[in-house]
Parts: sequence; structure tokens; C-alpha cells
Amino acid sequence: MTFVRRSILALAAAAGLLGTTLPATAQETAVKFQLDWRFEGPSAFFLLPVAQGQFKAEKLNVTVDAGNGSGNAVNRVASGTYDMGFADLSALMEFHANNPTAPNKPVAVMMVYNNTPAAVFALKKSGIKTPADLAGKKLGAPVFDAGRRAFPIFQKANAIGKVEWVSMDPPLRETMLAKGDVDAITGFYFTSLLNLEARGIKAEDVNVMMYPAHGVKLYGNVIIAGEEFLKKNPEAVKAFLRAFTKGAKEVIANPKAAIAVVKERDGIINADLEERRLKLAIDSSVATTDAKAEGFGDVSKPRLALMASQVADAFQTKGRINPDAVWNGSFLPTAAERNIFAKK
Repeated sequence: MTFVRRSILALAAAAGLLGTTLPATAQETAVKFQLDWRFEGPSAFFLLPVAQGQFKAEKLNVTVDAGNGSGNAVNRVASGTYDMGFADLSALMEFHANNPTAPNKPVAVMMVYNNTPAAVFALKKSGIKTPADLAGKKLGAPVFDAGRRAFPIFQKANAIGKVEWVSMDPPLRETMLAKGDVDAITGFYFTSLLNLEARGIKAEDVNVMMYPAHGVKLYGNVIIAGEEFLKKNPEAVKAFLRAFTKGAKEVIANPKAAIAVVKERDGIINADLEERRLKLAIDSSVATTDAKAEGFGDVSKPRLALMASQVADAFQTKGRINPDAVWNGSFLPTAAERNIFAKK
């Protein structure tokens, strides 16, 4: 009897221990996150809070995967393959307008690139100095490139005449400009500029016409979440954005340390190059004058409405875009928590 009694007590104690440890694991919410592109400098905004434990501290188990374009990131979140993601707001708007009855439409919950990184690049030797000089010229970009898709907005804002487009895969874009196969290209500022340098073109020999500097105040990339995930895990989304904000502050304060985290995830990256890319992204799209005025992570409703109208026209969507359907700022951390640009 004594042995049996001891066995029962031992089992009860084990059950008690299990009872105290299992719920701690169960409380962690798994979040599958899809990036818009491969692991490069700007990925640090998401990889750093994973590595440093900001997500873990919010009881989130976040996995971050590389991507291959904003359109695919939107589709993968819409399909439920991923819970959340990072994508160009224009791509999200287009999805909403062209798929009005689709279930689980992703929603933007936080602004990261307050100003679009889209730009037009031309070699100075071509004589292209201003947007107006692009009229009649041959422009190159992949068909899904954000700058190309939004070019009609840039074209209208700068009264540019008709242009000819040449399509190619992303790795060939800067090569074709360097070789003179096209007169100009569209691309993200911090991507194409460094890619041109890698092909032997010096930065001072490139004329860069950034969209925001030429009358096109489009928003860039946002954090998105699927409708179902938002409904089932609203607190997890809030926790994710809190942790992300803390991580973003660290990234902006110390880009070199942030790139070390990216290097741990993808050992083949050139750390110096990606640190430059990250700094260009921060300066041109994240810590901008507009972002400081609107508050990191937030949007201006009039500006959002204008963009929705411009994207519908430029992308020739099936229907108009409802800005209130694509944006939900109710999950954002407080303004004080998002005050990450303040000097220490």
C-alpha cells in the first residue's frame, strides 16, 4: 500500500508540474510572417526583435520568411499561409479593389515606409536631368515593380509625355541600364542605387528622381494582417506592433548591430553593403519629415484617401478603393510608444 500510495503521489506531483509548465507554452501565440523580399538590410526591422527577444517578451513565437514581391506577400496572407506580412500599400489596395468578395482580405495595421522608396534612375551621361526629359525614352523594370506600376501617377504629376516600357527579370534591370539597353529604370531607391554600384556605376554618375521629391506622396510598405487572424488574435497583433516598435527604435539607433542579426540569418550577405542599404531605407522612407509629422506607424487620412484614388486610376483596378477598408490603425501602440525618432 505504501508503494502504491507513493506512486500515486508521484504521479500527482508530476501532473502538477505539467500543469504549471504547459500553460506557459500554450500562452505563446505563433505568428507566421512573410517579408516582401529576400533578407537584406531593411529585414533587420523584423529579424532584430526576433533575435533580441522583443516578440518573445510579448508571448509571441514569430517566424520570419523571405519573400519575392509585395503582391505575393499580400496573396500569401490572404490565403492564410501567413498570418501577417510586409508589403507595399499600393499592392494591398490593388488586391482589395480587384478581389472585393475575397475572404480574409489582408488589412494594413502599421505604416513603416511613410514615403515610397520608388524612384526613376538614369545615367547622367544620357542627358536625362528632369522628369520631363523621360518623354519618348525607353524605361525598364519588371512588370510588377512598384515604381513602374505607380509611374502613371509620377507621369501625371510631372507632365511627362509618352514613354516606352521594356520588361525584364529583377536581376537584369540595373545591368540593362548600365549597358545602355534602356534609358532609365524604376526601382526602390535603396535597391537599385546599390545594385548599379555593384555593376561598376558610381553613385555620382546616376541621376535619381525619387517619387516623393517630385510630387508623388505615396505611402510605401506597411505591416499587414489577415482578416481572420485580426479577429481571432487582436491582442497578439497589438503585441506584435508593440514589439516591432521597440525593435525599430533599436534598428534606427544602431544599424550596424542590426545588420549583424541579418548576417546571422543569411550568412552570404555583404554586411557593409546591407548596412548602407538599411541606412538609405531609414533616411529615405522611415525617419522622414512626413513620418515625424504623422507619427511613426500612423497615416494621414486625407493623404491615404488621395493615394487610394491615385492607385485606382494608375493601376486601372476593377473598382474604386475604400481607404477605410485597407487601413486599420486601432491596433497601433500609443503615440508615446511610437515616438521612436526622439533624441536620447
